Amino acid sequence: MATNVTSHKTRSDVCETTIPSPEQKGRLVMGHQPRNTTLGVIVGNRGFFPSHLAASGRETIVRVLREEGIEAVIVEPEEASAGSIVTLQDAKRCAELFRSRREDIDGVLITLPNFGEERGIADTLKYADLRVPILVHAFHDDVSRMTIADRRDSFCGKMSVCSNLRQYGFAYSLTTQHTVDPESASFRADLQRFAAVCRVVKALRCARLGAIGARPAAFNTVRYSEILLERSGISVETLDLSELFGRANRLTDQSAAVRTKREQIDAYVNTKGMPGESLQRMARLGAVIDGWMSDNDLVATAIQCWTSMEEYFGVAPCAIMSMMSNSLLPSACETDVPGLVGMYALQAASGRPSALLDWNNNYGDDPDKGVVFHCSNLPKDIMEAIHMDFHEILAGAVGKDKAAGTINGRIRANPFTYLRVSTDDLNGTIRAYTGEGQFTNDPLLTFGGYGVVRIERFQQLLRYICENGFEHHVAANVSRVAPAVEEALGKYMGWSVYRHGE
Repeated sequence: MATNVTSHKTRSDVCETTIPSPEQKGRLVMGHQPRNTTLGVIVGNRGFFPSHLAASGRETIVRVLREEGIEAVIVEPEEASAGSIVTLQDAKRCAELFRSRREDIDGVLITLPNFGEERGIADTLKYADLRVPILVHAFHDDVSRMTIADRRDSFCGKMSVCSNLRQYGFAYSLTTQHTVDPESASFRADLQRFAAVCRVVKALRCARLGAIGARPAAFNTVRYSEILLERSGISVETLDLSELFGRANRLTDQSAAVRTKREQIDAYVNTKGMPGESLQRMARLGAVIDGWMSDNDLVATAIQCWTSMEEYFGVAPCAIMSMMSNSLLPSACETDVPGLVGMYALQAASGRPSALLDWNNNYGDDPDKGVVFHCSNLPKDIMEAIHMDFHEILAGAVGKDKAAGTINGRIRANPFTYLRVSTDDLNGTIRAYTGEGQFTNDPLLTFGGYGVVRIERFQQLLRYICENGFEHHVAANVSRVAPAVEEALGKYMGWSVYRHGE
């Protein structure tokens, strides 16, 4: 369970700092991640400790950040004490710089080449008022250089800084080791994990999601609270299926948007054997959704399918949804908005497409293996060879001519992270569980989009899911980002998070 969350945050404060620029919005609409992570950097220093350590430490940190693809926003040496924060004036100069880059800064790195002036560091954050994740790092001492000329005492100073941050009400993250060489593999891994935390927090705090259609009547499991999501900065824009179908039916096959979408479908998957009219319906559906998302600054969608889409529009939306998820605009089945939040959080952490799956079947007698499945709209980047097919489950109910459009295939063997987000309406909170596992090559003959998973102590996880009333849907991403997701959602979003395997 992650705690220590700062509580003095309002929706307007956060969104003021995270609304993307017009250029970034354009990239998001096209399904691309925005720029690399940018960190505000505070170099700690203390007057009676060797200042040359602060100067050399600053140079090392800036270089390591650059090598890791992270941009640094940092005061120059001529603007503050050796480019570090010692005095109240230093704190104010640094805070002013951070405020001027408010829209760019995703998180703050505090680095301590020596003990550091804890008040100056805390005051910088107070005056800057960025409301972003914070990572505290302390340099190693060299035991062969412990004289007054070279002794750091960062080991001790880190405790003082953390004490002050807690007093000021700031949530903060720590490196894996208490003190660590910034050029080491350990610190570089800490940086990348922290960058993922920052991306998740920034993505969620002003996310605008689209919910197309009502939840299927038989799926009480996907009920959720829009109000609780809004309290965390996540807005939901709705569109009724009647409006979607009406707008799609007004388009002609000669429309530029429809022609473009049809070309994208044909380029994405082999459509051999699919009725031409079904493919045109998919193209009209996709063109309308694209336009609606762009008009409303939406970054993801949850769509009603079962069985209204097939009965009253004559096509399965799976291919269009798969294409969106594959281009980093995730799309979830059965109007599962909390499931969509999980997809989006995993994508923000990893920069890779997410899928929404069912925990669906046991795999023989192996207690640590199971089968995951959807019918399927899975992004093709996580799959082996794919093909478009008819929805095998619904074809018998609505007719095969109305059920074209699923993307069938097996998920490739890969490590993966899973995440389920749920609004706990009874207790007025948002909760989640996350963990890591492995998609395997174990043999399986079935249909739709599917995979076999192996998870350590899987039965314990399944018991946790059932005892706590979580849904059968789970978001999955072929990456290892569970620690970053847990920290982002628990420490900075203030949600209740269980990480399986810890």
